[in-house]
Amino acid sequence: MIFCKTWSELQTMDRANKIVLDVLLGLSEMVMPGVTTLDLDRAAEGWTREAGATPAFKGYRGYPSALCASPNDVIVHGIPSTEPLKDGDILGLDYGVLFEGFYGDAAMTVRVGKIGQEVERLLRVTEESLRLGIEEVRVDKRVQDIGFAIQHHAEKHGYSVVYDFTGHGVGRKLHEDPLVPNYGKPGMGEKLVDGMVLALEPMVCAGRSELVVEDDQWTARTVDGSLSAHFERSVAVTPKGPWILGEQPGPMGVPL
Repeated sequence: MIFCKTWSELQTMDRANKIVLDVLLGLSEMVMPGVTTLDLDRAAEGWTREAGATPAFKGYRGYPSALCASPNDVIVHGIPSTEPLKDGDILGLDYGVLFEGFYGDAAMTVRVGKIGQEVERLLRVTEESLRLGIEEVRVDKRVQDIGFAIQHHAEKHGYSVVYDFTGHGVGRKLHEDPLVPNYGKPGMGEKLVDGMVLALEPMVCAGRSELVVEDDQWTARTVDGSLSAHFERSVAVTPKGPWILGEQPGPMGVPL
């Protein structure tokens, strides 16, 4: 079942996502060679509780940490550890909070020290894919319009998109309907209507899109060891177009 949100509920979700993006920004400033992902996890949880929110992932379906921290060939769901980050690594940071009954959810991939031009290109194209997907979040568009925009841009640059994990609806639950694949055919899938909130999260690989999940039942790596990047935003469907929650002001002209 797809749940549409009222304007008041969207405002609460905007605040929840602002907390998420503030935490991600703080973590990105901490990231450097020698820092551990466990250091990042502890910082994220502390900042979240100071903001009056609760980490969304900790304990969710048994996940042990507040932060998903996924280095290099880890696509998603990397568990924070005491292993130091190294110069030239990339690190996916996926984070969520529960605030006043609603969830915020976002992700970004950051550089550890200096990375090569080809790795920079992977990060740039993945974030561009997210932004192109966001442009499709409009009333009367379809879910697969989003996936097509993401897939087309990534594959045009020689990359692959992950099929095993998708974006999703978000609201009073961390994962709601509909699923939002990073692939698709234009004009297919659920119709987008005012008040829907979708978490778009392209996961783009430099090599093959297949993955393997480690024995911890969480850490998902590329099957060929290629690098992977991940960006995510929670986006509301409004009559004025897409509203990137936590990142931009609400659309003008939408009634309170």
